[in-house]
Amino acid sequence: MNVTHLECALCGLRHEAGVLHNLCVECGKPLLVRYDLAKASQTLTKESLSGGNSSLWRYREVLPVDDAANIVSFGEGWTPLLKAEKLASRLTVGLHLYIKDEGQNPTQSFKARGMTAAISMAKELGVKKVAVPSAGNAAGAMAAYAARAGIEAFIFMPLDTPKANVIECRQTGANVTLIDGLITDCGKIVAERKAAEGWFDVSTLKEPYRVEGKKTMGYELAEQFDWKLPDVIVYPTGGGTGLIGMWKAFDEMEAMGWIGPGRPRMVSVQSATCAPIVRAFEAGDRFAEEFENASTVASGLRVPKAIGDFLILDAIRASGGTAIAVPDEDLVAAVAEIGAAEGIFTAPEGAACLPALRQMIEDAAVSEGERVVLFNTGAGVKYLEALQ
Repeated sequence: MNVTHLECALCGLRHEAGVLHNLCVECGKPLLVRYDLAKASQTLTKESLSGGNSSLWRYREVLPVDDAANIVSFGEGWTPLLKAEKLASRLTVGLHLYIKDEGQNPTQSFKARGMTAAISMAKELGVKKVAVPSAGNAAGAMAAYAARAGIEAFIFMPLDTPKANVIECRQTGANVTLIDGLITDCGKIVAERKAAEGWFDVSTLKEPYRVEGKKTMGYELAEQFDWKLPDVIVYPTGGGTGLIGMWKAFDEMEAMGWIGPGRPRMVSVQSATCAPIVRAFEAGDRFAEEFENASTVASGLRVPKAIGDFLILDAIRASGGTAIAVPDEDLVAAVAEIGAAEGIFTAPEGAACLPALRQMIEDAAVSEGERVVLFNTGAGVKYLEALQ
């Protein structure tokens, strides 16, 4: 399409487009896709989006697939932005509160966005086998998209991954291995075996394309808000690809003349028992040390070490945002509170945004009348063990 090259997010080294890449060959950090945005904006305009298809592929000019025949899709994206008036009335500051409900994606989480892009590119580049470490929802999404693409899927998940995710992967044809450890331990197995097994590693930010699918959340927010970004985005953060992707999308939209230089304050939310980004933010560090003995019932937040840590922290600081840790008991209670108030059965990760917002109100970090978006990244039905 309009891809010009891939670029290392840390050292800036240019990598050739159209061939398989994982991390930067120089420094081992994530690669980002770069586009000829002037060319893209000739056909992708605000006006052209009116009446366009209702999947994230409506933004195809700024997505990496060259041949439309290689797009592997279930109609993901274009999820509802729901006004949460009852929930807002419970807060001590009057806000225009919204929930972006990613649980309505195929495979019931925002991971579908990343996997439609990653698996489509894997198909385009001739990949036959893919592998991923996952705490749950990414595995479910990869298994489904790989099955649809005719690509063999190998998945490694912690033993305590929600049962719904394990069953989902097996029922959609994936080879599933459960590991007594964390997602980082699963990642080590993929890294050690991928060369011998012929797997292409689609781990979070260890290939360039999942973030491209996730960035469409930023495009959708702008479009759904009539091209005026919200004041605050509260985002549950494990690997952080969604936050990184939205930040990238805002820069692309500004380059195409769709929005101005203003940005939402980006707020990263983690569990108090797995909070490497929060700890690094509070310490003023650009890179986050691995969080020892990580644990949380919000399995998507149980990421003790994120390879994109510096990108998350850069975006938070550049936007004037913050990072907040939430106790597990608070995020679990918030599932029921959001459900009773708004009828949305959120994942525990998404529910964590509500106590984080309350902390921001207590800290006077939000103001009367601001527009605040909470991201629900998945469907609560996937987490029945945690919510019993």
